Amino acid sequence: MRIRVVNPNTTSSMTAAIGSAAAAVAGPGTIVEAVNPTMGPASIESHYEEALAVPGLLEQIALGEQDGVDAFVVACFGDPGLDAAREVATGPVIGIAEAAFHAAAMLGRRFGVVTTLSRTTGRAHELAERYGFASLVTEVRACEVPVLRLEDPDSDARSLVVEECRAVLAGGADAVVLGCAGMADFCAEVSRAVGAPVVDGVAAATVLAESLVRLGLTTGRRGEYAPPPAKPMAGLLAGFERRPMAGATVGAGA
Repeated sequence: MRIRVVNPNTTSSMTAAIGSAAAAVAGPGTIVEAVNPTMGPASIESHYEEALAVPGLLEQIALGEQDGVDAFVVACFGDPGLDAAREVATGPVIGIAEAAFHAAAMLGRRFGVVTTLSRTTGRAHELAERYGFASLVTEVRACEVPVLRLEDPDSDARSLVVEECRAVLAGGADAVVLGCAGMADFCAEVSRAVGAPVVDGVAAATVLAESLVRLGLTTGRRGEYAPPPAKPMAGLLAGFERRPMAGATVGAGA
């Protein structure tokens, strides 16, 4: 089985860390491939950057389809482009916020979220509502650490994440969801520090995607997630045009 974990930003060092976190939980016989787009923002910390990251994400979904990948993980907590990816991927596509919320809901009565910047807290609340977990979320706290600073082992990023996780637990949560894929490589460290379950969405999504493949399940194709219709694309998006004769999705660079 092959699972392609797509980091929608273009920072390759973060992609490598995300890939390590995913590979660490994958079962025997599962190959984890961590990739990032050839275009897009270095990190995703705004609606603008999230929108610009989606073409690069779809590029990697298209390449994975050509390579025969069995499932995909969208490794950004905003779950950007998740619906579009499900329309064009043959196998299951799991967002890390989606997977983390499901996992945390099974670990206690309520859970909180610790994310990077305060400007991203609204998206976390929005996704919790979409996935049906809004009533279980005690709060969403920001540690005010830019995404790329999470990679610096000499920064105070990890201690700030631990501090906010403790505050979430003090506020009545039984578990904590880490609201950024860049936190994946130190999730276990944070959990030990706070003495409570801390969920990394990258690991949760990898295991969930793997489980769906083993169950022989994928996205339903009867309605909203049917393949998008073939139609012309212009300008910079011309490479994403779907060709009805081939019946395949083509992304830029594919």
